Amino acid sequence: FDLCMTFGSILAATDPVAVAVLLNELGAPSRLKIHISGESLMNDGSAVVFYHIFSSRFFYELGIKGFGEAIGWARGFALFFRLAFGGACIGLAFGVGLVTILFNLNRRLSVEENVVQVTSTITVAYLAFYVSEILAGCSGIISVLFCGVTTKAFGETLLNNTALTTDFWHITEHLLNTTLFCLGGAVWGGITSKSDWIYLACLYVAVIMIRVFLVFSFFPLTSRIGISQNWQEALFMSYGGLRGTVGVSLALLLSAQIYEQTDDESVSEETREAYRIYVDKLFAFSGGIAFLTLLVNGPTSAILLKNLGLVTPSETRLNVVKNYEQHMKINTLVEYMNLISKKRFEHVDFGVIREHVSPLQNITREEVKIAAESFKLKYPDKTPNFANLVPYLFPNESQLALTSEASTLLSFSDRSRSEPITLTRQPSKRVRETVYDYKTPLDRLAVLEQRLIFIDLLRREYLRQLDVSELDSRGFIPYSLLQSLEVAKSAASNGLPLCDWAASQAVSDSFTRRGDKLLHAYRVGRNGGDHDFHVIRTQVLQALSFIQAHRASQKNFQG
Repeated sequence: FDLCMTFGSILAATDPVAVAVLLNELGAPSRLKIHISGESLMNDGSAVVFYHIFSSRFFYELGIKGFGEAIGWARGFALFFRLAFGGACIGLAFGVGLVTILFNLNRRLSVEENVVQVTSTITVAYLAFYVSEILAGCSGIISVLFCGVTTKAFGETLLNNTALTTDFWHITEHLLNTTLFCLGGAVWGGITSKSDWIYLACLYVAVIMIRVFLVFSFFPLTSRIGISQNWQEALFMSYGGLRGTVGVSLALLLSAQIYEQTDDESVSEETREAYRIYVDKLFAFSGGIAFLTLLVNGPTSAILLKNLGLVTPSETRLNVVKNYEQHMKINTLVEYMNLISKKRFEHVDFGVIREHVSPLQNITREEVKIAAESFKLKYPDKTPNFANLVPYLFPNESQLALTSEASTLLSFSDRSRSEPITLTRQPSKRVRETVYDYKTPLDRLAVLEQRLIFIDLLRREYLRQLDVSELDSRGFIPYSLLQSLEVAKSAASNGLPLCDWAASQAVSDSFTRRGDKLLHAYRVGRNGGDHDFHVIRTQVLQALSFIQAHRASQKNFQG
């Protein structure tokens, strides 16, 4: 029984990394990512706690003094709460400490402090694990989990160099995952037999069915609390529960402990052989389930996502991307014409530029015409020299036998040199041409995709303000604004108004202003400064950042 429960705790741990990458590529709603990542984090922590309890009972059966423990029901519940809640409290304490360290390392231009920030994240993570697991006898995994969640919530905007920290952790994660899977694969390949695959196939189906049953058992609750959940998301969560690093590492740990302890002379040869066979089979099945879920569930999750309607169809996204690429090409051509209108650039070979500027590759005559008209409107007093552009538009024509279209471009250039172009605008006629035809059917999927793109532009603008210090990173304004985008993204996915300003105020009213009050007291002292003035100043800065971000995003969105 204890070995079966240990095996169940190993299989309960899920790995959301591969699914998270897929969700980002396909543009799945943010709340689905939250459901999968959050469920995986809690699964991993709970799996380690249950593994600790039942593996101790299993080890006790060996009869080796000091190895394992006879844990009863009362002792088991007490141990569970100590491991889980003790680890959470220790993780929160270390998370607050790390946020304080990041807050005080506030010289953004100091390379040394940026490096210290990165090293602080990994140092505090290992310290939290050591203190919780070794010194306090609690769960180190849950401690690191809560430390990370606290730092993510309140310390992300305090990073002086976000790219440096992100790249460091990506490299660390990649190296550790690669090492773990290489070790696990080497062991798994040596202990798996052909007869195991029949049992693996049956176990794989059973694991999927059990997960479906568990997810939908709690569906009446998860569909009504928090950010809610629909049946399509529940079904995808059931299917997308891939097994990975935590399960493989726990299986390796169990195998190593059994092999080490059964070398004791007090263990009989029969017991030693039996227990080693047990853990070998357990590791073979654990590694096989991880292999099958990554091989089968991973690639087919994209098909399930599209069939359940959880992502925007690829046709819609491709059309939106195609329109943006066309718009970018025209704008790039306009800026190219602006450069060749200057004396220092008029003889630059277009072929060299085309090799290094991808939007200028494979341009057509019609696109050049459209760009020329846009150039006239944007730079009415400038004259581009098309002499180096024409041979690439008409490669089969000689310079003396240019077509009428090429002659038009050249005459535009020559005529402009002798007399400036005067542009007569007709606003009423132009407005009339751009009036929207309400009889045209609305492509709702395209509108949804464009709204999500606009939210991404807002996020990029907020991050730009943080990078150039237009927005103070050491406060709760960035937190409220970035959290409001998560709410807006969820609303946009459901066809509701964005209302990101209202969401930012709701986040501020919940606990952000209380935290900002404590932060202000920490900065200037308990009795220092005018707190009312600070509150008004914070609200004004928040509104200014919001307005600036929307103006810049609208400009970028409209081109």
